[in-house]
Amino acid sequence: MNKRIAVGIDIGGTNTVYGFIDEVGTVLESQEIPTRGNQPIEDLIERLDSRIKLFFKNNSNLSLNGIGIGAPNGNHYSGKIQTPPNLSWGDVHIVSIFEEKFNCNTILTNDANAAALGEKKFGVAKSMNDFVVITLGTGLGSGIFSGGNLLYGHDGFAGELGHVSIDTNGRKCNCGSIGCLESYASATGIKKTVKTFLERNPKDEFLQSISSEKINGLLIDKAFDAGNKLAQQIYEYTGTQLGLGLAQAANLLSPEAFIFYGGFSNAGRRILDPAKISMEKYLINGNAHTINLLQSALPKGQAGILGAASLIFNS
Repeated sequence: MNKRIAVGIDIGGTNTVYGFIDEVGTVLESQEIPTRGNQPIEDLIERLDSRIKLFFKNNSNLSLNGIGIGAPNGNHYSGKIQTPPNLSWGDVHIVSIFEEKFNCNTILTNDANAAALGEKKFGVAKSMNDFVVITLGTGLGSGIFSGGNLLYGHDGFAGELGHVSIDTNGRKCNCGSIGCLESYASATGIKKTVKTFLERNPKDEFLQSISSEKINGLLIDKAFDAGNKLAQQIYEYTGTQLGLGLAQAANLLSPEAFIFYGGFSNAGRRILDPAKISMEKYLINGNAHTINLLQSALPKGQAGILGAASLIFNS
């Protein structure tokens, strides 16, 4: 009898990760491909379709149990990706497309919810009932566990911490709103911060070297560790803004931890230390010391696909 596995797909604003995963969380194989969010979604679907079918053709001892998908603005209830802010797709009923292509159970959730599910089932949140996973990628996503359950809300869109405004006179967000946390604490936000710093320091060689379409976090990390003041100021500013958003979420939810995954979460304490200081300024009830800011312990790029796959195994 063939071993049944799930496919987990984590669609991001820049890259998409897919993997073949068994019930105990072993990733048999995974790959990362560019999302190409400026192209029609059919472009991504066709590339995934060919790769998934080739895997099962080459692994005849395995069979497909189902496909779990985490995506920006992925609605668990409707099965649709609904006008994601950093992708040009509009509304897409992705569940029906995959069910037709693969004739298997397909379940969709928000990409940050998928990461939260991965942390709960396989990561640092195994013993936690109340926590928030924050994905620091192209945008800022969040998945919330409260009382041991993933929070979806009545329409499937609960948990959009990235679009809580921390400055009503601030930056315009890709979602159309003003001052969203994502506009400060994400790759998109840091790019805007670098642009602002460069306007003040137009001849600075470091700022010129990182001012590009795709911000390179490793270059900022390296400069930060070498004592570059502007690199340190970029991360201090980013962390301070992040902390404002964390405080709002913490006052509402009283989580045991915020867990950071993906992209600029790899900056670690460089961003999280100023974030914690900022968060603690705005917390009520003296509970600052009880809330941990943690990095994901799951392998790089795997929280989302593990969580997406767990949708299939828990269905």
